[in-house]
Amino acid sequence: MAGFLSRERIVAPPGWSRWLVPPAALSIHLAIGQVYAWSAFKGALEKGMDIGGVASALPFTLGIVMLGLSAAVFGTKVDANGPRWAMVVSSSCFVAGFLISALGIWLGQYWLVVLGYGGVGGIGLGIGYISPVSTLIKWFPDRPGLSTGIAIMGFGGGALIANPWTASMLTAFGASGNDPDPNGIALAFLIHGVVYAVFMTMGWLLIRVPADGWKPAGWDPAVQKTRAMVTTAGVSAANAIKTPQFWLLWIVLCFNVTAGIGILERANPIYQDFFRDSTTAETLTSAAVAFVSILSLANMLGRFVWSSLSDVVGRKNIYRIYLGVGALLYIALTFIGEGNKAVFLICAMLILSFYGAGFATIPAYLRDLFGTYQVGAIHGRLLTAWSTAGVLGPIIVNAIADSRADVAGPARYTPAFIVMIVLLVLGFVANELVRPVSDRWHEPAEEKEVAA
Repeated sequence: MAGFLSRERIVAPPGWSRWLVPPAALSIHLAIGQVYAWSAFKGALEKGMDIGGVASALPFTLGIVMLGLSAAVFGTKVDANGPRWAMVVSSSCFVAGFLISALGIWLGQYWLVVLGYGGVGGIGLGIGYISPVSTLIKWFPDRPGLSTGIAIMGFGGGALIANPWTASMLTAFGASGNDPDPNGIALAFLIHGVVYAVFMTMGWLLIRVPADGWKPAGWDPAVQKTRAMVTTAGVSAANAIKTPQFWLLWIVLCFNVTAGIGILERANPIYQDFFRDSTTAETLTSAAVAFVSILSLANMLGRFVWSSLSDVVGRKNIYRIYLGVGALLYIALTFIGEGNKAVFLICAMLILSFYGAGFATIPAYLRDLFGTYQVGAIHGRLLTAWSTAGVLGPIIVNAIADSRADVAGPARYTPAFIVMIVLLVLGFVANELVRPVSDRWHEPAEEKEVAA
């Protein structure tokens, strides 16, 4: 079995189309993107297992934390063993998370849900998130932003598939409403695990790596190197974290994600607080639900559109847009959004598109600075910024909003939005400080070739 999973077994033969790699990556990312649809289970779990809102959020919270930690810990092993090994491990952990959770619900042991979905499944999230990245970048050295944008768009789009699917399944199994059947919830988890096992298998069966020395027809690496921020050398993951470039990008990603997730996590109540006085109660509720769906779509599309544009304008320039324009959008949202729904919607959509795009563009930025040598491992370490932002963003917005519960309307969020503006400006400054990596961190050519 080890031979079947090895990198040597999946070297593409001559004439193999590189456009088969993005679908393989999507099969993993569309599956693990289900984590963004965890809220579809929350109501059923709270009523069916008699737990509170904090407890029902634990599997999701632990899953995101484990995503960052497992990506950081196993990143080097993912690069060394190859994408098929990584995708099989990811699939096994992610599917096992659902199966363990199903058993826990059936036995009435909620701790098994936390351990299964959050702990074991979270490891699958982290390894699955980074597993296709270095492979896609090696297949698309001419368009790294587009290639990673396609895959990571799948992570954002996974919830758009999982959310209605989960809701309809829970309804069909009598696991929705005020008196949900725990066995129906367990069955829904079981079916999720089985279906995702089949879907993710297509990815690791299809994945291939390019042969040594392969390059796209008509592509000249010398032309690419004319951009000052792009290197053709390689930097190891161990050395990358010693460079200022890595930590500057850590700040860039963390603050960009914090600014986006601050709105995303509380999107429904933010909309209602902004327009409560100008909209009827019934219309307000449905409009807030639609607003959340629109933001999810902006999050998904931004991952592809802006990341692809970065291939043309450069990674540093595109992050100037994410951070600089993002700060201006927060200013407009704070001081103009209350009285104008169109301005509010446009600003929020663009902020969320920048949020998603930040995830999709960062692997290409890392590739530009550190090369392809261990870019998957470097990416894994950088994803600890996501884990930090996943805690930081909601805490900032919710803590400030809760402390100002007596303040009506948009003013309830003004201090939180000002904090986001400051963080985006700090991220902008960090991006401006990024310079090409010093030659002293580059790997010797022969070592880089062996690892490739």
